[in-house]
Amino acid sequence: MSQSTPNQTNPDSHQQQMEQERQELRERTSQIKHKISIFSGKGGVGKSTVAANLAFALHEAGKTVGLLDIDIHGPSIPKLLGLEGHSIQGSDEHAIEPIEIFPGLKVMSIGFLLPSRDDAIIWRGPMKYNVIKQFIKDVLWGSLDYLIIDSPPGTGDEPLAVAQLLEDADGAIVVTTPQQVAISDVRKCVNFCHKVNLPVLGVIENMSGFVCPHCQEHVDIFKSGGGKQMAQEMNVPFLGAIPIDPNIVTAGDNGQFIKNTAQPQTYNAFNNAIQTILKL
Repeated sequence: MSQSTPNQTNPDSHQQQMEQERQELRERTSQIKHKISIFSGKGGVGKSTVAANLAFALHEAGKTVGLLDIDIHGPSIPKLLGLEGHSIQGSDEHAIEPIEIFPGLKVMSIGFLLPSRDDAIIWRGPMKYNVIKQFIKDVLWGSLDYLIIDSPPGTGDEPLAVAQLLEDADGAIVVTTPQQVAISDVRKCVNFCHKVNLPVLGVIENMSGFVCPHCQEHVDIFKSGGGKQMAQEMNVPFLGAIPIDPNIVTAGDNGQFIKNTAQPQTYNAFNNAIQTILKL
């Protein structure tokens, strides 16, 4: 009979460790009622801006919300929320305290762990998986109505990690712009969700037309309606269209939410988009 060596992995021990980690994940997330990922097929569609303002709109609706930024290589949430330079603290139970920007609105991002915002993270898939697992398992989210997870563009390691780690996730919201080149990639996101058994809660069309702040004329700079048409073709809900609003750019650069800066059409679009989420 062959004997195991120190270099060989005990399958039973490995299985026990994995089951223990799954149990720890379940315990940590048991107080989070709803878990929603924000996806996009490609970069540059304003996904992180949408994620941040959806989280804020839910908080404005009286919900307790966590916003988790898992864009390892390009974390935007600290900049969008005016949290650059903030660092996180450990707790007595060796867990991580998220940053609470308002009572009932907590934020976590890899950006809080970087010495400088210009530092590049050069990690392969397993490293990213472990960090995302730590952000879910070891962060003291507490009791939340919603955890909004801002994923990087595409269907790579990070979205897959979330799908695997959060067994009871409610689903994903996919952000697109109206152009066909963006919509083509969004179709891949929807199919990704189907393959990993993650429900698609809906599609949001961002940068959908421009409303002049002076004359209120509506101009379709990037066309409009493509996201709605794609949602209908793929039989997924359409959550609404958010217009191009220069004030959103200003708000993001200044670390502000849109409440006091955006045009009424934009503010109302975000409030309308969360109605489906509030019914979960």
